[in-house]
Amino acid sequence: MIGRLALARVAEPTPAAGALDGRTVLVTGAAGGLGRAAALACAAAGAGVVLLGRKVRALEALYDEVAAAGPAQPAIYPLDLAGATPADYGQVADTIERECGRLDGIVHAAAQFAGLQPVDQIKPEEWTRTQQVNLTAPFLLTQACLPLLRLRERAAVVFVFDDPATVGKAFWGGYGVAKHALAGLVSILHEETDNGPVRVHGLLPGPMRSALRRTAWFGEDTMSLPTPDAAGAAAAFLLGDAAAGLRGAVLDLRASNGSATRTA
Repeated sequence: MIGRLALARVAEPTPAAGALDGRTVLVTGAAGGLGRAAALACAAAGAGVVLLGRKVRALEALYDEVAAAGPAQPAIYPLDLAGATPADYGQVADTIERECGRLDGIVHAAAQFAGLQPVDQIKPEEWTRTQQVNLTAPFLLTQACLPLLRLRERAAVVFVFDDPATVGKAFWGGYGVAKHALAGLVSILHEETDNGPVRVHGLLPGPMRSALRRTAWFGEDTMSLPTPDAAGAAAAFLLGDAAAGLRGAVLDLRASNGSATRTA
């Protein structure tokens, strides 16, 4: 369990060919490791992908990769989540509706982690930025997009978690707090949407090659870890109809720990 959310496992959590045909998906933190992998997997499954991130050049480079990965044309939406206002998130939803005509899914892949440090050494501005990107942004963006998502019959929102047993330990600071709070948000949102057209999912990747991993686990040979590709494919899988049975659950990609799980 993560909070009140059940863990689930799937033998091969990858989207089938054409699983997202005709759909529009928004991926935050698209230029990061997991965001990039999720965007490419969604495109390969047929989705038109809106790439949201703060680095325009990185998004432009990713645009070409995503365009080559699937049949639908992607789009770029530059936005710094750390400084975004509620009005900015409303503008994201309005722009997607105007330019794309629909929104079928969101993958919240953006993350902010400044490194391990004691609580009494966290600068107030860093605490605020960490909460904004990891917790407040997923809430405000989902809230702004829910009216658009509810117009679809099979919409889904994927929130990315981190191992609660790890990030609840000393020195994980604002990042650990945000990830624990995110579980509460997802649990509440699931209960409020359980009978509607919008599914809520959690995704719990295992250790993978990423900038966040390098920052937290200094001294580790990060290059020996798997790339984020499998986690990105799992995010795309959760957006498709095959994941309907995992509604309100957390897809656990870590090595088996013997806990009870649900399957799709």
